[in-house]
Amino acid sequence: MKLPLSLLALACALSPLAAADRPNILWLTSEDHGPQMGCYGDPLARTPHVDALAAKGMIFKRAWSNAPVCAPARTAIISGLFPPSLGAEHMRSEVAMPAGAKMLPQYLREAGYYCTNNAKEDYNLTKPGQVWDESSAQAHWRKRPAGAPFFAVFNAGQSHEGQVYRRPHQAVLDPAAVRVPAYHPDTPEVRRDWAQYYDNVSTVDAVAGGHLRDLAAAGLADDTIVFYYGDHGPGLPRSKRWPGDSGLRVPLVVHFPPKWRHLAPKEYAPGAQSDRLVSFVDLAPTVLSLAGIAPPAAMQGRAFAGPHQVDGPAYLHGFRGRMDERYDLVRSVTDGRYIYLRNYWPHVSQGQRVRTQFQMPTTQVWRRFFDEGRANDAQSIFWREPKAPEELYDLHSDPDEVRNLASAPEHRVALERLRGEARAHAARIRDLGFLPEAEIHARAGRAAPRDALATDAAYPFARVVAAAETAAGGDPGAVPQLQAYLKDADSGVRYWGVMGALMRGPAATQAMREGLVAALEDPSASVRIAAAQALARHGAASDLPRALDTLRACADPTRTSAFAGIAAMNVIDELGERARPLLGFVRGMEVRDPQTPSRNNDYVQRLKGIVLERFGEEPAPTGRKKRN
Repeated sequence: MKLPLSLLALACALSPLAAADRPNILWLTSEDHGPQMGCYGDPLARTPHVDALAAKGMIFKRAWSNAPVCAPARTAIISGLFPPSLGAEHMRSEVAMPAGAKMLPQYLREAGYYCTNNAKEDYNLTKPGQVWDESSAQAHWRKRPAGAPFFAVFNAGQSHEGQVYRRPHQAVLDPAAVRVPAYHPDTPEVRRDWAQYYDNVSTVDAVAGGHLRDLAAAGLADDTIVFYYGDHGPGLPRSKRWPGDSGLRVPLVVHFPPKWRHLAPKEYAPGAQSDRLVSFVDLAPTVLSLAGIAPPAAMQGRAFAGPHQVDGPAYLHGFRGRMDERYDLVRSVTDGRYIYLRNYWPHVSQGQRVRTQFQMPTTQVWRRFFDEGRANDAQSIFWREPKAPEELYDLHSDPDEVRNLASAPEHRVALERLRGEARAHAARIRDLGFLPEAEIHARAGRAAPRDALATDAAYPFARVVAAAETAAGGDPGAVPQLQAYLKDADSGVRYWGVMGALMRGPAATQAMREGLVAALEDPSASVRIAAAQALARHGAASDLPRALDTLRACADPTRTSAFAGIAAMNVIDELGERARPLLGFVRGMEVRDPQTPSRNNDYVQRLKGIVLERFGEEPAPTGRKKRN
């Protein structure tokens, strides 16, 4: 039966997608900015504009970025998916999105929204077509067509990590007034950096205030739902890049004017503080819900507002993969009180030498304290090798996360519950991060990793994760199982067999020597690199030349890939003097993989410079400088 045109017109007018019935949505974001704000109870913070927004809106007390660094965090925001499920957890990895998937603004634009981004994107995903109507430093909701609702994002970079150590700086907050976290040494350098961070937060608060004034001056405040959030924790070491609460917890403030109060979270009230657990994967489905669009079933987040809002999760999940040029593999989960971290690379410290991080005075003085034996136990955790395979902290009694309760009998129930949730979550999302980055790309080719590795034939998830658990568990009695892994048909399992030897040291490496030597010829570059590291670090002197030959071959991105090059150059750097025979090769090596996006080649170039500096040589200037 066909409806008369007059009835169709009436139906469209009453639709939740009709322009007059859809809210404008404004996102005000800031970089490297945790919940150090007045509205979150911090007495040192001077944030009057966001505090005023919170007083008439609502804050989420337990909001997490899913990653403690910008690009993977923004990947979760723009996709509504956990980056490890996409093969996109590694910094600026640029992988393809699954077939049919879209980025948040694409759904909104199809529904008639004018979408602008000013200006940072920095996704770990290649864009599937045009995402924004405009994404630039000039992008603004003012440019929208008449009558169109807008979704506008403004990103403030004045709180970025690089601004914490930018000098000269005219201090506003007295460094003597700051609270130094238990994990940092109490030195003038640390106090100055923390004070400057607070000053920078005041600056981005003022930027937010300017955008709110513009909205009001245009007469749009009553028509616009406003979000304010930071993209991950503070830009200081042990916050940024670390997937604990200090690196993942962010401010999230929302304001719904009376006109749109019916779309607000069910617990919303002016000045309220929500206990709901929220993370960045929830932002995309929430905005779609506010626009009257049912979130796609494939999205892994949960809408917390709008007609499609659902109950909140019992847990939040975080992760850490490659942070700039350094690899790690950590998964974290919180129920709001306890936080659990599983370290699958316990042989490296929390405080790996990430070049950008070491430009900060706090990092430099903190490392010096540790090297000189002046750091106390809480201050030493960040630098110790190996780190604990499992960590458990009670955020109520230990907000600085320095008392690991993983071995405490009285917290055994909490440990097992969160451990179980971490494993269940990995299975639910089919976490691809248990494969090395180079292996993900080798298997996926130019396809989206989530699509290419969707079957057990392509990625035997349960077997690979079981091997990772065994390898990272540290049990000396697991050597026979690790040896069996070396003969597995899947290179991901073989990789973890090799890593188990590396993590256990000389005894395991000697016991597994025959298999490790054979692994130097493995078809997988990731397995070859790991075997070379184990033999060069823990094997006999006679093993070193062959191990170095393997690293030389794998480090050349024109023979393997930029991702294998990053992994191999990390090992060369870690080996120090044992790798000196490779100096001539490193000096003249090619750093461009023509099949890989340039941002990943940049990390090969960076590591080349780091290795040359280690051996007392001056690296050639690259002419490139990136914020991260």
